[in-house]
Amino acid sequence: QVQLVESGGGLVQPGGSLRLSCAASGSILSINTMGWYRQAPGNQRELVAGITSGGSTNYADSVNGRFTISRDNTKNTVDLQMNSLKPEDTAVYYCNAKITPRESIRQYNYWGQGTQVTVSS
Repeated sequence: QVQLVESGGGLVQPGGSLRLSCAASGSILSINTMGWYRQAPGNQRELVAGITSGGSTNYADSVNGRFTISRDNTKNTVDLQMNSLKPEDTAVYYCNAKITPRESIRQYNYWGQGTQVTVSS
C-alpha cells in the first residue's frame, strides 16, 4: 500500500516562512513527478510547484521567486520551502506523486491527506 504523508503546515504571519514535507512510503518501484497543490475555500485545487525525478521544476506564477520545491530521491521525499508568505497563500496544501508500485506496470496518481497553511496577522 503506497501512501503520502505530509507535515509542516500551520499558522504564520504575513512575510513569514514555512516548510512543508511529504514522504512516500510502501511498496514503490519508481516515482516520477512529485508536486504540491493547494485549495482555498471556494476555489479549485491548483498546482503550486512540481519537480521531476531529474530535478526539473516548475512553479505557479503566484509563488515563483518565493517558494522552492526540492526532493530527495533516496528517501522518497519532497519539500516545499515557502518564504514571504501572503494571506492569499492560505489554503490546504496537498502533496502529489506519480508512482509505480512494485506489483504494477502502471503509474498511479497519489495524494496526501492535506495540511492547512494559514497566513494571518
